[in-house]
Amino acid sequence: MNAHRRGWFGRSVSGIALLLWSPALVLAAEEAAHGEGGLISLDKSLIVQIVNFGLLLLVLWRLLYRPLVAKLEERTAAIRKSLDEAQQARLEAQRQQEENATKLRQAYAEADAIRASALKEAGEEQRKLLETARLEAQRLIEAAKAQVDSDVRQARAELRREVGDVATAVAERLIKRSLRDADHRKIVDEALASLDRSTS
Repeated sequence: MNAHRRGWFGRSVSGIALLLWSPALVLAAEEAAHGEGGLISLDKSLIVQIVNFGLLLLVLWRLLYRPLVAKLEERTAAIRKSLDEAQQARLEAQRQQEENATKLRQAYAEADAIRASALKEAGEEQRKLLETARLEAQRLIEAAKAQVDSDVRQARAELRREVGDVATAVAERLIKRSLRDADHRKIVDEALASLDRSTS
């Protein structure tokens, strides 16, 4: 307890003592005036009684009041400590909650970044696959064109050989027969028709 409480207690005790002693003093003074012996006489014993009462108050103050004040101060300190610890715990919980919220926001940001990166990589992979498929298709088309060109050249070469063979056969026939122009024309038309059938 602080000095204010101690002063209040001292004043209270003094006030109570005066309240208790004032009627007794008045009564003792009246009895002394009448010459009667009373409960309290205004002689030396009154001073002894006052000293005894003061000593009693001092003993009570030492044995009861000070331990009571010390206990109350200890209890107040314990309550203050508990309040401070509760405040610290509340602040720590608030700090932990803010830290968790920050970590959660960071986790969401990282997840968004990972998702965006995955989408970007998937798009890039898709673009690469499409480009590879387009190049493969172009390569196959060019290979097919080259094969067709090769087949056409080969067919032309074979056709030239067949035409040469047919022309030679026609020439042989013409030479073997002495025919008229109409017969010559008929043989050439037959050769051409046979050549058309072989090419189709």
